[in-house]
Amino acid sequence: MTRYLITGAAGMVGQDLQQALSGREITALRRADLDITDFDAVRDAVDGHDVVINAAAYTKVDDAEEHEDEAFEINATGAENLAIAASQTSARLVQLSTDYVFDGTAKSPYGESAPLHPISAYGRTKAAGEQRVLSAYRNGSYIVRTAWLYGAGGPNFTKTMLRLAASHETVSVVTDQLGQPTWTGDLARQIVELLDADAAPGIYHATNSGEASWYDFTREIFRVVGLDPERVTKTTSSEFVRPAPRPDYSVLGHDGWAAAGLSPMRNWKAALSAAFSAGALDLAR
Repeated sequence: MTRYLITGAAGMVGQDLQQALSGREITALRRADLDITDFDAVRDAVDGHDVVINAAAYTKVDDAEEHEDEAFEINATGAENLAIAASQTSARLVQLSTDYVFDGTAKSPYGESAPLHPISAYGRTKAAGEQRVLSAYRNGSYIVRTAWLYGAGGPNFTKTMLRLAASHETVSVVTDQLGQPTWTGDLARQIVELLDADAAPGIYHATNSGEASWYDFTREIFRVVGLDPERVTKTTSSEFVRPAPRPDYSVLGHDGWAAAGLSPMRNWKAALSAAFSAGALDLAR
């Protein structure tokens, strides 16, 4: 029986990975259980497992601008530690990455082989994590890039918008950033499918298909939960300046799935409806 180790198990992706792997032999470690920047601890944790899925990350995008060293330790050094430990036991490694490794200046979806050009501290640390993993263990590692995540297991954009809807008549949302809203439930299942298919190691883009602005996404959230989409008004990112720059265009291409004989993830609107039906947009969770 395949033995799975999930790091960052308390996070939104980590929780859905545990559900997607239900019935299998899993070790689910939270940050309190395993500090991935401690190589000796990582080596001990990896030992005895056939697959390691690294969902641990420093994800505070704005805070990373002033705490890049701390983010680098988790996102780059921690990822490298897992890659080295996995290579020593020939375990397969899945390293979660992000659209923030790109600069957002593209006009068509980023392919898996597109050059990395991060524009934020968070993006730099995640790009470094990819590079270190591939340098340490290219033949046994999967880099799975994703973006615009939401799910039941943590704070995210969908829950923020629904909370605002409960206290504001209208909400203003930017129209000039494009990406792919992605349900962590679908992401987790796609990762499991990738592993079950024994696909070749490499880089895969795991986002729900299609594209949307944050404005489009919010209108669809309102529609799905039974609120009036006309309560969502347009604005631009210049009105919401934040410490870390965001990519204007975060649409990822999915050619890697065809090469692996797998289908890309479903359209983001279908995923959002399914997430609502599954209770993933429930503010009480």
